[in-house]
Amino acid sequence: MTDEGYIKFSADWQHAPPFPVAATAQLNAFRQELYEMGLIGAYENGIGFGNISCRAENGGLFYISGSKTGNFAELDSRHYALVTDVGAPENRLSCTGPIIASSESMSHAVIYEECPDVNGVIHVHDFHLWKSLMHKVPTTEASAPYGSPEMVESIRRLLVEADLKACKIFVMEGHEEGIFTFGKDLAEAMAVLKAYL
Repeated sequence: MTDEGYIKFSADWQHAPPFPVAATAQLNAFRQELYEMGLIGAYENGIGFGNISCRAENGGLFYISGSKTGNFAELDSRHYALVTDVGAPENRLSCTGPIIASSESMSHAVIYEECPDVNGVIHVHDFHLWKSLMHKVPTTEASAPYGSPEMVESIRRLLVEADLKACKIFVMEGHEEGIFTFGKDLAEAMAVLKAYL
């Protein structure tokens, strides 16, 4: 997992002040619970894992936990970015805020793009759950690495061709331990995850 946590997309990051606390409060509350459960955090080598997002009031944008925030026990409004544009085929992403968006932002983006009713997305790491769910729930291609255009297209295929929109959970075969859930809000995304724990 030597490339874990590294941003692979070309980023256009516009540095901006922290968002109002109200904009990220619910996001932060769920992130805190996931951190305390050990599903978002950092490995012994300091590389962080897991991230969380929610759709912004402007439906085409979303807030997401920032890059390299997994090792913080608590986050605040300084630790979130607003993704404003994604061009997955060109491997590019635009964001604004006090921190650059997570390395998995493009994977979150394709879910929001394909599922207009989805307003919350969770990405966690858990080896045993990942292993037990492999190919029992929708599973991305083994050749698709995290944070890449290939991963985006693998997720898109699952959303279009499999029952992913109904079950709201998938495993990333090419990203060890990686699991995504989503829902009409973060509460539903969390409920989907907890149903499998």
